[in-house]
Amino acid sequence: MARVAREMVERAGVNVDQLVELLVKNASAELTTYYYYTILRVNLIGLEGEGLKEIAEAARIEDRNHFEALVPRIYELGGKLPKDMKEFHDISACPPAALPADPTDVKAMLKILVDAERCAVRGYTQLCNMTAGKDHRTYDLVLAILNEEIEHESWFSEFLGEGPSGHFMRRGDNSPFVSKFLK
Repeated sequence: MARVAREMVERAGVNVDQLVELLVKNASAELTTYYYYTILRVNLIGLEGEGLKEIAEAARIEDRNHFEALVPRIYELGGKLPKDMKEFHDISACPPAALPADPTDVKAMLKILVDAERCAVRGYTQLCNMTAGKDHRTYDLVLAILNEEIEHESWFSEFLGEGPSGHFMRRGDNSPFVSKFLK
């Protein structure tokens, strides 16, 4: 644990135990989303599904990267991940992005994907609000993740016909905002 880092965050007025709890819950959401997106991606078949597969894969890989980037900060602040994977899954900040009852219903899959991203946007916005001007390292990290989650939401919402977002699919550059935390 980085004692001075935790001490400075506490002195800035952040409830570090609450912050760590939220970081762990969001790390759980990222890892479980990575898992569920794997299943969703495999089931994106046929004419409609194939067009969405590449975007689902980009979001899936970036969610794994978000998990990897969050873990060091959790431990720096004196937190830890649960020892039991089922417990970790069950504390997720977002509901599971599970395959719909009809795995051929691409529109239902899109709704699951966009809902998962919207939950993530809410969670990282809350973390940004909690750490802004108080915990610079955590703020920088969660802001980077928030930027990528907003892009994910926009990709999926366009497929649902909710209107243009102005965002474009990345080519060969996963996690452009979060990559600096993965080195």
